[in-house]
Amino acid sequence: MIPDHTQPRLADGVRLEIDGTTGKGVLLFPEGIIELNETAQEIVTRCDGRPLSEIVLGLAREYDADLEMLAADVRETLADLQRRKLVKLA
Repeated sequence: MIPDHTQPRLADGVRLEIDGTTGKGVLLFPEGIIELNETAQEIVTRCDGRPLSEIVLGLAREYDADLEMLAADVRETLADLQRRKLVKLA
């Protein structure tokens, strides 16, 4: 499990862009591109060095979501992006 104090950031060479045609968030990296769903985009936009606990709390407030369920979803998304080497967890 990813600890609350973890500070996720995009990995070197990865950047978040908004696709001009679809308006959806995409992660661009040297090997390709990944289109993000709305939830993943909201998480990735907050991967700027703030702690995971702050990311989860901010999303829970903004979307009036259950904190525990949201925390699990955020951790799952970040773990997937980490496996793909698109985020670093410090």
